[in-house]
Amino acid sequence: MTLRFGEPGPEFTPHYPPERARGRGRAWYRGDCHLHTVHSDGRRLPEEVAAGARAASLDFIVSTDHNTSSSHAVWGPLAGPDLLIVTGEEVTTRNGHWLALGLEPGRFVDWRYRSRDEEYPRFVRQVHRSGGLVVPAHPYCPYVACQWKFGYEQADAVEVWNGPWTYDDESAVDTWDSGLAVALRGGNGNSSRSWLPAMGNSDAHSDPQVIGLPHNVVLAEDLTRDAVLDGLRAGRSWLAESATVELDLTATGNGRQAGIGEELSVPADAPVDVRLTVSGVPGGTVRLITDEGQMHQESLPAGGSGTAVWRTTASLAAYVRAEVRHPRADGTPGRGNSMGGELPWGPMAALTNPIVLRTEDR
Repeated sequence: MTLRFGEPGPEFTPHYPPERARGRGRAWYRGDCHLHTVHSDGRRLPEEVAAGARAASLDFIVSTDHNTSSSHAVWGPLAGPDLLIVTGEEVTTRNGHWLALGLEPGRFVDWRYRSRDEEYPRFVRQVHRSGGLVVPAHPYCPYVACQWKFGYEQADAVEVWNGPWTYDDESAVDTWDSGLAVALRGGNGNSSRSWLPAMGNSDAHSDPQVIGLPHNVVLAEDLTRDAVLDGLRAGRSWLAESATVELDLTATGNGRQAGIGEELSVPADAPVDVRLTVSGVPGGTVRLITDEGQMHQESLPAGGSGTAVWRTTASLAAYVRAEVRHPRADGTPGRGNSMGGELPWGPMAALTNPIVLRTEDR
């Protein structure tokens, strides 16, 4: 093979995306934080990814090509008042992949290390200095070098749902849920370690992979880079398979109310009413889950909309979170607290971060 220099092409001028789009003030914003283009192993052009995000009714996306920042400089013209584009990277180490979300445009994060090399903390600090997030991606992915082996102590969130729902996502959710109880032990507001929020992203590379399946619905002060990252960091978010799914989860007790990612402090035995409203999941199954496991299950009608109400106390539940599942392959809702040779529930349609319940003295 012989290579020769050709005629010089036009000088490249970087156009980084703005850090703000036209938002609605404090509101829920939808976004996919794990996407690939031809700048790494994807087959979509950046303009195709931006078009796909708009078609999925997303408000923001994060560019996360593998081990490169080269796409950062082309997103500027593809962003707009209706779509915030945040720069990032998927860091594909030999002991797992992680998302660096909210990198400074043009910033590269190195990937050439294993857990035993003790290099990971240095790059975590690099991302945190820029105000970005560190998110282990698809931690139970069975591919070579994909399974996560760095621990979660320095992570800001974890990707528990990656693309269409599969067995590795079930494992990721189970591990994340177990960590909630550990992080929130004590229940008196003096926990020494904060809980780890969950995220869901499409990891879409090319057709027929669907951009926005799943995505995050984030409560942010506005549609800006910093506000979206703050909402994700705080766990003020829930996960949806598409923009057709709507959800609201609240806990009310002792004259106070809290929503997803928030804390409700009440006397230990004061009644707490948990209310979940869902639409867009025909025949779905609602599950309310605490540190003791699934405590309430209810089926949605064929129209896909419904409200479930369940009562507990802070002495009985350290947190409460919700899942909305599709029917199983045989059309039945399944039973989340049963055992058997097959999964007792269907694919995920929506999943929330928890509402934390704290006890206080009367």
